Amino acid sequence: METEQGMTTTPTEAPEAAATREGDSGNLELILDVPLAVTVELGRVRMPVRQLLSLSAGSVVELSKLAGEPLDVLINGQQVARGEAVMVNDKFGVRLTEIVSPTERVERLR
Repeated sequence: METEQGMTTTPTEAPEAAATREGDSGNLELILDVPLAVTVELGRVRMPVRQLLSLSAGSVVELSKLAGEPLDVLINGQQVARGEAVMVNDKFGVRLTEIVSPTERVERLR
């Protein structure tokens, strides 16, 4: 904004907007330490108890997904992302490749 003398000034934020923004971050602070269950799912399978009890070391369990398909990332049982398995310093990790849109999450609840 330019004044009559040609000096440039910056408009200041309305006090209500500043209070709302600060209040939002204060509300967020309340939940930052809430623990959530994060699950990375390779696939699923259903099997009878007889088959489950017959599993031993070296048994292969065929999952519902094909090799190379994205892994599902779930938070508290709800899918929030998809990703791929990676190795980082001899540990497994997940590289997120897609975040599920809020619209898609709502559709899955129906």
